[in-house]
Amino acid sequence: MTVPEESLRAPAPARRAPDRRTQAPVIAAVALGGGAGAAARYAAVSLEWPAPAGGFPWTTCWVNIAGCAVIGVFMVLVTEIRAVHPLVRPFFGTGVLGGFTTFSAYAVDIQKLIDGGHAAAGLAYLAATPLAALTAVWSATGAARRLLRRRQS
Repeated sequence: MTVPEESLRAPAPARRAPDRRTQAPVIAAVALGGGAGAAARYAAVSLEWPAPAGGFPWTTCWVNIAGCAVIGVFMVLVTEIRAVHPLVRPFFGTGVLGGFTTFSAYAVDIQKLIDGGHAAAGLAYLAATPLAALTAVWSATGAARRLLRRRQS
């Protein structure tokens, strides 16, 4: 019996996990940004414009759409316009905007709508939010790139 050739090769080297000490500033940036973004979302959704009991969660919907649009513009700014400090993307992109947009609350809102007897609204929200969020990021990215090209010419 012959041994397959690939079993004779040396095993691939194990991938090393990032050093925790070098990742500490990134973790801190994400945590600080996430706290700020979550606080802003809470202020909008729960304090300023809460949805009435059984009502459509418009604020959560608009927070997610606006956050995705800002993500599109932000990524154009930091990848195509100018180099930024290495902690800007983790702080603002992952932290602030990740904490601001809220797809967990979106899921809870869908469940509340369905449990409250508003299945059609819950299913419409289920379908419309990701579509609107993707459209927002795509549109904002395109608009930012067009403005960048116009500014450069």
